[in-house]
Amino acid sequence: MFDISQSLWLLGTLVVVVPALLVAALGLTTLAGRPCPEHLTSRLVQAAMTIGLLAACGVLAMMLATGKRHVPIHLGNWVEIAAHEAAAPETTPHAPMVHGESAESPQHFHFAFKFTFDRLSVPFVILTFLLCGVIGAFASKYLHREPGFNRFFVLYALFALGMVLTSLAGTIETLFTGWELVGVSSALLVAFFHERPGPVDNGLRVWAVYRFSDAALLLAAVVMHHMRGAGDFDTLLGATPPWPESHSELTSQQALIVGSLLLVAAAGKSALVPFSGWLPRAMEGPTPSSAIFYGALSAHLGAFLLLRVSPLLDLSLGLSIAVVLLGLSTAIFASLAGRAQSDIKSALSFAALTQVGLIVAEIGLGLRYLALVHILGHASLRTLQFLRASSLLQDYRMMEDAIGSRLPGRTAELPLAPARSRTWLYRLAIGRGYLDLFLADYIAQPILRTFRACDALERRWTDLLTRGPSRESDELAPGAGSLKEPL
Repeated sequence: MFDISQSLWLLGTLVVVVPALLVAALGLTTLAGRPCPEHLTSRLVQAAMTIGLLAACGVLAMMLATGKRHVPIHLGNWVEIAAHEAAAPETTPHAPMVHGESAESPQHFHFAFKFTFDRLSVPFVILTFLLCGVIGAFASKYLHREPGFNRFFVLYALFALGMVLTSLAGTIETLFTGWELVGVSSALLVAFFHERPGPVDNGLRVWAVYRFSDAALLLAAVVMHHMRGAGDFDTLLGATPPWPESHSELTSQQALIVGSLLLVAAAGKSALVPFSGWLPRAMEGPTPSSAIFYGALSAHLGAFLLLRVSPLLDLSLGLSIAVVLLGLSTAIFASLAGRAQSDIKSALSFAALTQVGLIVAEIGLGLRYLALVHILGHASLRTLQFLRASSLLQDYRMMEDAIGSRLPGRTAELPLAPARSRTWLYRLAIGRGYLDLFLADYIAQPILRTFRACDALERRWTDLLTRGPSRESDELAPGAGSLKEPL
């Protein structure tokens, strides 16, 4: 007899397993020193993306046919730390329970892999497989005979797995796992052409911003466990009714705390103000990675995270206002900076950031379905534009050679801006808002000074205890000079 629930479980598991098998196939052969040839790599990538896409579409079709809007798939607790009974506080049968306290007091920790198929995750995971398949087919020709061909596709497979895990995450731990895979593959692909110092430096800058946002996400996970005893989104946000009508049982203050941390994480991943400076630097990577990361999927992960936790915005007016203001300020800044860019990839990156800012503002205003449709359409458009960019420049050169003169271009002026402020606005745009200097002077440097002061204090104590120099000085220690270089 045909079992709908069993079929949904099998198809949902296949959606997650297929990209994991692709990572294993490409990664293990690379570690063994016998990477797959180009034609086999291309076939494996296309087969994995096609199977994953068909499985995701099958889940969508079965959900529509059965009317189910929330299908969780549990893969068990991978780590479980039970609370000691001896540490449990003495309670009476009639003792009142504190708000937010779980019934299993004291709370215990468990790391669970849980995937949720609903109206948010299914469209996003279908978009992931569709665009990853397009990029895989394009990159197999674009990077033909490139020395780093195999390295690109190993990182590409890691990215695809991270996007699937993030899209379907039912717990904050699962989301963090996918979030990290997307971050590490992104930073390594920015530094893909590592024989030049520029890509490596820009990859490190991207990684530094990602580390800051990842720390906020990790702290949000800790706070969630402290408040609810688990990192399950159904426990935090409510599963009935399903997204986007779900209601959280957190208080307004708790929603503000967790939502603020998640907003910082989203801002770093989606290059929202003031973290927008790393986005044009990420264009150092190959065109296929620029298209899939910063035009299509990775740039929208912050907005996706805000959509996932959007029930928290209903509980805190201040948090909703902060999301709207952050989105609008990012859109205005990106629109201004994009007008002053001289290369097509940087101009496209700021154009994408403008739309991401508008999407974030839509989420803050409660227009969740509109934001989801905006993400799907904008990601598809930007993928096409990034992939078309190189051939478009060639077409322009051919047209200019044919007519014997330059083609007319659009003006970068702001017609509504006063004449006195246009020069100032241009300087602000060409300097990209001086956001890199702001982060270096007011975030990075204070952190470095703090750790250097702690290191100096530790050296004094160790020198006192050993009655002499306990360690080499900064001038003699290998690699010590790197800390003194400005960001």
